[in-house]
Amino acid sequence: MCSSGVDLRQAQVVALSTGTKCINGEYISDQGLVVNDCHAEITTRRALLRFLYSQLELHLSKRKEDWEQSIFVRHKDSCLRLRENVLFHMYISSSPCGDARVNSPYEITSDLHSNRHLVKKFHSHLRTKIESGEGTLPVKCAGPVQTWDGVLQGERLITMSCTDKISRWNVLGLQGALLSHFVEPVYLYSLTVGSLRHTGHFSRMMNHRLERLGPLPNCYRRNQPLLSGLSNSDCRQQGKSVCYSVNWTAGDTQLEVLNAFTGKRRDSGAPSRLCKHALFARWIRLYRKVSLPLVVRGASGMPLYCEAKQAAGTYQTVKLQWLKGLREAGLGTWVRKPPEQENFTLTV
Repeated sequence: MCSSGVDLRQAQVVALSTGTKCINGEYISDQGLVVNDCHAEITTRRALLRFLYSQLELHLSKRKEDWEQSIFVRHKDSCLRLRENVLFHMYISSSPCGDARVNSPYEITSDLHSNRHLVKKFHSHLRTKIESGEGTLPVKCAGPVQTWDGVLQGERLITMSCTDKISRWNVLGLQGALLSHFVEPVYLYSLTVGSLRHTGHFSRMMNHRLERLGPLPNCYRRNQPLLSGLSNSDCRQQGKSVCYSVNWTAGDTQLEVLNAFTGKRRDSGAPSRLCKHALFARWIRLYRKVSLPLVVRGASGMPLYCEAKQAAGTYQTVKLQWLKGLREAGLGTWVRKPPEQENFTLTV
């Protein structure tokens, strides 16, 4: 949700999604045509990116009535920032997978009760989702290196947990590397978790991951969103969750339904509006409008996706600084997907 101030009665829903699955490794794409992670928290954030692109397009419009509606305003150093009192709030129906769920008293299972020493050992540790599996596993200090040919030959694709990605947003922002070319970091103001009755561990874990971060450049901060949990005592439904994901962004006329195992649209098998390729196309349009310099161009004359991300220098510096802090704190090494999936450009 997006609100102009802290009164949620005036808030507007701008992005929503459902989902609990990740793509099967055999369907990964080297052209950015799939959505790798269809967990609701992750696809909601990708849906939010579409909203942010729309707001940037309004700001760059030549029509006064358009840019006056945009949530962005130009700052003195020519970078864009959110208008004063524009706040983002996130609601998650259950504890995000990873450390927040494993160590939530409300969602501890009987199996975990018998292994409490293991749970305690890995408090605040980075954890990964397992392809075609349920739950998460702690990463090792020297995390596995995922290779393109290994995944295609049957190795399970590894994806970082939702808890870890939310922690990352609290340092780098929701906007990601590409939008960092245009806007200051966009942070969550509040986070509400539906089935989390005790927010103590979640809050401590978030703080723990910031302890060794060190000084940050201007505009970046150690964001600590207001954290709350609902006191709903309803039991979660047991059994296997469905393999599809639904997404919507403010302005859409209809929902999009994805097959989480293939990362593409369930009805036609076409690429999703949330995939890397689709969002990169929107970035290219903005990039051309503002004529940003110094982005490496591929053989086609268009920037490569990976190079466009790497060119967001301050963002990448903060990212490396945060990942180093996690390693030094003994919380594990972030597991990256094969780099081949980001070595693509657009053909225009």
